[in-house]
Amino acid sequence: VQLQASGGGLVQAGGSLRLSCAASGRTFSNYVTGWFRQAPGKEREFVSYITPSGGGTYYADSVKGRFTISRDNAKNTVYLQMNSLKPEDTAVYYCAADRFGSRWSNIYEYDYWGQGTQVTVSS
Repeated sequence: VQLQASGGGLVQAGGSLRLSCAASGRTFSNYVTGWFRQAPGKEREFVSYITPSGGGTYYADSVKGRFTISRDNAKNTVYLQMNSLKPEDTAVYYCAADRFGSRWSNIYEYDYWGQGTQVTVSS
């Protein structure tokens, strides 16, 4: 699976962005897809994941209630709608895909990664 993340940018605190993760190569609808982020000088951290059918979602506590993950398997795309953005959300955001694991909040569970998209939230 090849993944391409996009949609990042510069936004003021309180604003919104929608990230997209477009997949190609294999049957994307078979894969759990996750979003992770990495701020400067920090380790990559889990943000959210969605199950292959889209029926199951999970969020890090830091984004719960503000971010929404969704997917359109017909378009081979997963989205991350980010609302009420805060300066501490500033990071490079990565999407990742996994088919056979189970610990999907764990960075090491994912086999395929996109290249990342920068999100900068100004105060």
